[in-house]
Amino acid sequence: MDKTTNHKAWFLVLPVLALVAFSAVIPLMTVVNYSVQDTFGNNQFFWAGLEWFREMLESERMWNALGRQLVFSATILAIEVPLGIFVALNMPKRGIWASVCLVLMSLPLLIPWNVVGTIWQIFGRVDIGLLGYTLDKLGIDYNYTQDAVDAWITVIVMDVWHWTSLVALLAYAGLQSIPDAYYQAAKIDQASRWKVFRYIELPKMAGVLMIAVLLRFMDSFMIYTEPFVVTGGGPGNATTFLSIDLVKMALGQFDLGPAAAFSIMYFLVILLISWVFYTVMTNLDKKGG
Repeated sequence: MDKTTNHKAWFLVLPVLALVAFSAVIPLMTVVNYSVQDTFGNNQFFWAGLEWFREMLESERMWNALGRQLVFSATILAIEVPLGIFVALNMPKRGIWASVCLVLMSLPLLIPWNVVGTIWQIFGRVDIGLLGYTLDKLGIDYNYTQDAVDAWITVIVMDVWHWTSLVALLAYAGLQSIPDAYYQAAKIDQASRWKVFRYIELPKMAGVLMIAVLLRFMDSFMIYTEPFVVTGGGPGNATTFLSIDLVKMALGQFDLGPAAAFSIMYFLVILLISWVFYTVMTNLDKKGG
């Protein structure tokens, strides 16, 4: 007997599809429209074809911003993922202290991005900031508004402080899902702490770590508010990442055509790298399983 398929469930999805169309697809089509046209105001547009895409591909400004963005994302992933795993491994597994640690780890994630930027902007100031004042008294020359290295260190430390908790909480959830039987078997076999981590805990955390890496990469690659509040993209262009450069181009210079082409290329780069991350880590997870 042939089974009849019930398609009524699709009606429940229609409101979501309509919402996505208005919030994502329609604005995207507007950006695509601007990327192939030029305008001189008065709502008059002229066909430009792929001129803006060609201009962006030949732009040293865009490639420099992309390079800074890749270095920043790679740096914070290299710091936050191992640090988050380390924190999760050392958190209490149960009891009142486990609850206290979970609450404390969640607090940075509750702070809005602009507030995080403001906190670190004040924190690093030499005149009133605790960090800047302390370093100055110790004889360390620190000024994130004038020195590119100091600006980079400040932005990276700020992001690590803000988002390591996410990796730690995800890794902690993965650790909590491991049955006690695995640890009991390892104890019977007299496995070392490293072997327990390597052959039991790390494989069991692979799924949540994949999610953590994807989330942190996408968020770090689109970072805007925190570095813009702290450094404004400076000193010079030292911390002008892709998103900051895009906003300067679109709103500061009002170059809508190049900015639209820039944003589409930006989106495609994020999509491509995220797909590569997901494919590689999924394959590794299958091999590990």
